[in-house]
This record gives sequence, C-alpha cells and structure tokens, in this order.
Amino acid sequence: MIIWGVLLGLFVLILLVVLHELGHAIVAKRNGVKVEEFGIGFPPAAKKWKVKRSFLGENVTFSLNWLPLGGFVRLKGEYDSAKGEGTYGGSTFWVKTKILLAGVIMNWITAIVLFTILVVIGMPKILSNQVQLPFDTEVRRSPVAIAKVTPGSPADKAGLKVNDELIEINGQPLTEAEKLPVITKQNAGKKVRVEYRRDGKELAVDVQLNDEKSAKESGYLGVISGQTEKMYSTWSAPIMGVATTGQLSYETIKGVGVLLVKTVHGSIGQIFGSAESKESARADLASVSGSVAGPIGILGVLFPSVVNSGIEQIIFVAALISLTLAVMNILPIPALDGGRWFTMTIFRLFKKDLTKEREENIQATGMLILLILTILVTISDVGKLF
Repeated sequence: MIIWGVLLGLFVLILLVVLHELGHAIVAKRNGVKVEEFGIGFPPAAKKWKVKRSFLGENVTFSLNWLPLGGFVRLKGEYDSAKGEGTYGGSTFWVKTKILLAGVIMNWITAIVLFTILVVIGMPKILSNQVQLPFDTEVRRSPVAIAKVTPGSPADKAGLKVNDELIEINGQPLTEAEKLPVITKQNAGKKVRVEYRRDGKELAVDVQLNDEKSAKESGYLGVISGQTEKMYSTWSAPIMGVATTGQLSYETIKGVGVLLVKTVHGSIGQIFGSAESKESARADLASVSGSVAGPIGILGVLFPSVVNSGIEQIIFVAALISLTLAVMNILPIPALDGGRWFTMTIFRLFKKDLTKEREENIQATGMLILLILTILVTISDVGKLF
C-alpha cells in the first residue's frame, strides 16, 4: 500500500503543479508574452521536443524532467526589468499581475471543481461549522465502528475487532459515537449485550465491562470508536464547491498564522525566559512539527493512509492540497508567486528600479529559506515514518 500511495501521491502532486503552471502559461500567451518552455518535473531533462504550433503559442519547447515533484513554465524575458516585445518584463503591471496570480486562480478553480464533485458523491465533514446549505444539503452519518481495541480489555476478551460496527449496547441503539462512553459508564462493572455487524453479518456477544477503578486504564469497554459524517447536495453543488473552498482557504490562512506565531514564540522561548516558558516553547515547536508535512510526509504518510479509504478521501486530499498550493502562493513569500508580485509592487510604489540583480538576490534568498525549511520538515517527516 505504501508503494501505491507514493505513486498516487506523485500523480496528484504533479497534476496539481502542472495545472498551476498551466495557468501562468495560458494567461501569458493570451496577453502577448511568449512561452518558451513548459516542463513537467524539474531538470535535468529526460526528453525535450519543440512544437511549431501549440495551444501555448509557436515554437514552444515541451520537456519531461527527471525530478518528478513539480513543473515549470519559462517565459521570454522573465525578469521585471526585461524589455522588448513579447517579454514578461516589457508587459504592463496589470498583465504581470494576471500572469503571476494565474497559477493561484487555477489551483482555486481546481479545488472548487473537486469539492463540487465531492458534495455530489459525499463530502467528508471535518469542521463542526463546515458550510452547508440548509435547503439542499443532507448530512449522513456512518455507523459507529471500532477504530482501536485495547489489548486485554473487555472488548478484546469478547472477540470484538477493529472495523466492527456497533449497533446496540444493552438494548440502547448506538447511532452516535458520542453515546458510547455515556452508555458504558452507566453500565460500569455490569455484563452487557453488545450487538454488532461484521462483514455484513449481525452478531451479538455478552461483555463484562470494567468497573470505575479498572476503567481508568483502558476505559469501560476498551475501544476507541470512530464515525464519519458526509454531506450531500444536488443542484447547489457548485455553490457548495465555491463556499467550501472559501471557508477552507480562510482556515488554512488562519492556520498558517498560528504556525508562524508558534514558531517565533517557540524559537525565541528556547533562548530566553524561565524553565517553565522554555517548556511551553518546546511544546509550541512540537505542535508545529506535528502540523506540517513536506513531500516525504505527503507521499510516505498521507497518501498511503487514504489509498484504501475510497475515492472520496482521495479527491478530498487532492482538493485540500490544491487549495493549500493556492494559499501558500498568494502569501508574500519570496520565490513564490505572491512574493514576486509583492516585491514588484513595493519597488513600483517607492519608484525604485527592480534590476535583474536585485530580483535574483531577493528570490535566491527566499529560495534558500524555503530550502532550509523543506530540509527541516523532511527530517521531521522521516521521523514520522519510523
């Protein structure tokens, strides 16, 4: 499953990045900027071919490259200070803005399309306040299933297994996972009848629950239950796609802000302050480490975990990654689209020349910072794998 998960993850990541770069290329071509090369993956090149006429213009070089994580588009005169007909640098500020933000828009459109499909076939509900339209949204709950059985617990001794669907406990229907600890606590120390479903067959077993004292270690029944909620819409699916993309984009931006605050607090707190504040700082850094994933985390952990979870989960993860690409690229981070636009705008506001050398230095610094962060996240990801 790890191999299939990695292959699936590579396919999804390459597709989303190619769509992002395609946005830049199409808008550039439509605004008179020559597209010189469109590449899938990063150099060194495995194969190149020049096409006299294509949807991206004339004499465009298309390339397949050996490093699979990503893609790129190379425009004529890519620097802000470049001059001449058909160059990016020779275009107006508005045209440059459209080209830089086209990739972001493409990723948002992709997320909207994927969420629209999802809400028709069943969109996972991950937020308690996740947007829904009361006049055309139905929320359905899956059966309460066992996600984990504690070894030596009453459930383990009775033969209950992971993925068993709990139907009733002592005659009380179990339709919500929140009811399980309530019912088992009410019957602490008693023998109860547990009705469950396994592989489509309804079964029943008598289970001696733990008493109050024993429950402190493994709970009354000794299981961790799980339940998923999915939302369904019909004619309003496109509206839900747009609304969900907007809400989750906001949550992503808010999450990035929280991570930045925790990173700064954690880094400074490790150097200054009391022992108590240093402990709090370490907790913040640990929280950041657990919340961030790089290529290895996405390919080695995330996709292998959803490859058997159904097409809905795979589409949902792809939509979230597309949305995250859009959000990260619109932020003023040097070397990314938003950073390039921010740099260009600042120099124009202060009426300073953004020379090729200055732009290269700014983007190189941003790329170095991103590379260091990627290495740190990758080290954390490798730790998660083992």
